[in-house]
Amino acid sequence: MDEQIKIVGRCGSTQALKALIRKVASVSATVLITGESGTGKELIAQSIHSLSPRANGPLVPVNCAAIPKDLLESELFGHRRGAFSGAIADRMGRFELANGGTLFLDEIGDMSLDMQAKLLRVLQERVVDPIGASRPIKIDVRVVAATHRDLEAECAAGRFREDLYYRLNVVPVKAPPLRDRREDIKELVDHFARMFAAPGEKSVTLGASLHAAMMAYQWPGNIRELSNLMNRFSALYAGQQLDAQSVSREMLPRGLYEALQNSVVPTLTLVTEATEQFLKEQTAPAEFNALQNIYSDEPNVVAGSVEEIILIAQGRRDFPDEGVPLKAHLADMERKLILNALSHAGGNISRTAQLLHLQRTTLIQKMNKLREKGLHDSAELFGEMETEPPNNTSTSIA
Repeated sequence: MDEQIKIVGRCGSTQALKALIRKVASVSATVLITGESGTGKELIAQSIHSLSPRANGPLVPVNCAAIPKDLLESELFGHRRGAFSGAIADRMGRFELANGGTLFLDEIGDMSLDMQAKLLRVLQERVVDPIGASRPIKIDVRVVAATHRDLEAECAAGRFREDLYYRLNVVPVKAPPLRDRREDIKELVDHFARMFAAPGEKSVTLGASLHAAMMAYQWPGNIRELSNLMNRFSALYAGQQLDAQSVSREMLPRGLYEALQNSVVPTLTLVTEATEQFLKEQTAPAEFNALQNIYSDEPNVVAGSVEEIILIAQGRRDFPDEGVPLKAHLADMERKLILNALSHAGGNISRTAQLLHLQRTTLIQKMNKLREKGLHDSAELFGEMETEPPNNTSTSIA
């Protein structure tokens, strides 16, 4: 039975939603699906229809917000030839087309008051009056409605009829926002990555930093926003593993970019400290001191991302046969940490030192060494760096 429910995810709220869909599907009562835009209300309606005794009948969707007010009556109830200018033939309405099946009225909260009164009569009498017809037509239709609006508030404001609201809200179904089902994000990412992968191409995958940022992001556009983002990634970075370095800022929603910036620095700080502690425990003091001098006479070009090296260090990637340049990678890791911390602190040296658990003078020495050796990629942060007074915590660098 569950294969007919196309909702992806296994967290508690998703499982509860699936259980409610199975119960609702078996009865003929009218259903009102509420939830924010992008939460998958149409998918819920499709699942209810697919599991219902009406599954062999049609499922007819109508977006009440997308059809002009003057045309909605004809769309829903139909018209007869000559009923108005342009009516050159009889036309069946969506209610008649859904006979024996389910009519899905999406964005019902955007329906005008006069149309609400006509819809109420249809739900009460189970007949429709096509425009220009001389007699009503009986219908056998189950109605499933959906809206992103708070209909109780709309009723209080006089924009939605209370009697229609109670007629629709026989069985309420709430579509949870994505921020309330964060445990489903990885499964949704994998699902959309497979869906949008080009023929013959591998699906995109997410590195630890990008996944952590997605878990922290609020997703105002919900599942629709996540779907669109994975479509974008699949089009631009086909088959790649994506991390903080491989996706440009312009390709990310602002809030997700900020979450990514916030997740990278703490993660790399912990890994750097763990790596240094491991080296200190496994090497003689003289050898460890030599490793601490990570800047060679010439800047190193590091192959592979910092995140990939972290995964190797954690045993989550196979150690490459060709080995890795330890000194170069430690230098690259420290450089990226300082850059990300500076960006997070808005260029404030004292705050950056706090983020990195360093003395302010130590940070300035490291930044000067980076500038001297050319181990930087941000002239804005390093090129015109000016020292600030030791006790001034508000001065920023240009």
